[in-house]
Amino acid sequence: MRKGYLVLENGKIFEGNITGNGDVVAEIVFTTAMTGYLETLTDKSYYGQMIVQSFPLIGNYGVIPADFESDKIAASAYIARSLTDAPSNFRSEGKLETFLNASNVPAFQGIDTRALVKIIRERGVMNALLTDNLKNVDFDKIKAYTVADAVKNVSRKDTAEFLSENKNVKDYTVVLMDFGAKENIKRNLLKRVKKVVVVPYDTAAEEITALKPDGIMLSNGPGDPAENVGVIAEIKKLTEKNIPIFGICLGHQLMALANGFLTTKLKYGHRGTNQPVKNSESGRVYMSSQNHGYAVVRESVKPEIADELFINVNDNTNEGLKYKKFKCFSVQFHPEAAGGPTDTEFLFDEFICMIDGQKA
Repeated sequence: MRKGYLVLENGKIFEGNITGNGDVVAEIVFTTAMTGYLETLTDKSYYGQMIVQSFPLIGNYGVIPADFESDKIAASAYIARSLTDAPSNFRSEGKLETFLNASNVPAFQGIDTRALVKIIRERGVMNALLTDNLKNVDFDKIKAYTVADAVKNVSRKDTAEFLSENKNVKDYTVVLMDFGAKENIKRNLLKRVKKVVVVPYDTAAEEITALKPDGIMLSNGPGDPAENVGVIAEIKKLTEKNIPIFGICLGHQLMALANGFLTTKLKYGHRGTNQPVKNSESGRVYMSSQNHGYAVVRESVKPEIADELFINVNDNTNEGLKYKKFKCFSVQFHPEAAGGPTDTEFLFDEFICMIDGQKA
């Protein structure tokens, strides 16, 4: 561990302790989650970003590979008030700082993360440099950074089939389009259906329908949804195939864009495990896990195409849509949680019921 510096795009500098090699420029975002740091680090939606944990003590239950949401850390860097040196958990296989170092992901600690989060909330998401040498600061380079080709860089490269170990599941096949999918989406599907086929982000609609799926899942993922022009075109084709579709997070945004709606970048996004969402049909409020920096523009949703299914109680942004002309619904939050509350896991059951209805 050595002295290091976090240099924000707006000129603010934090001095703390850094481990890991090299200078890192990335978009800086924060999460309010108190637990689930392993799921956060391995969530591919954080590609191209450095994560700030607002909760002060991180790493207290160590590293548990079984809880990972992908096979490696997706974030560019990790920032916390303190990373514990003495994790205590019977499932732990090591220290978080050791895991970060082995993954070649710089860790930065020893600063007032509450003050840092306050700056991001007031100024909005910005870029930042993590370095151990202030002579390396180039503000033009920091400001010029963008998260580009995000989905392309995190999606799997080949198609893979997974079979459920549970004998009491529906004899259905669901195709999961991988835009940066969390493992728990696949786990939740395999609790309910016999087969899940995971395909790369750029798989053509014709290739997907050739797999004869009973349903299609559009996964979460990183970056600006509007950047994925080719994917949006293929999703538009899929809506014409009369196959039930369920979209989560980025999948929700891509489906909206495929239907002519708009997306916008939020000031500082929604990242954490305590985001309240209200069901527009029942009026019931659920706590949800979220990780996104973009949202569907409510005013762009055409009522003849879709109804609003959920809204965010905190800022009234769109959190879900239910389509009228084809069998599809989508949500901005994470019903599979990991980590977070499982209040909305029932949406996977509603997806299966939609497939049941199609089969009837």
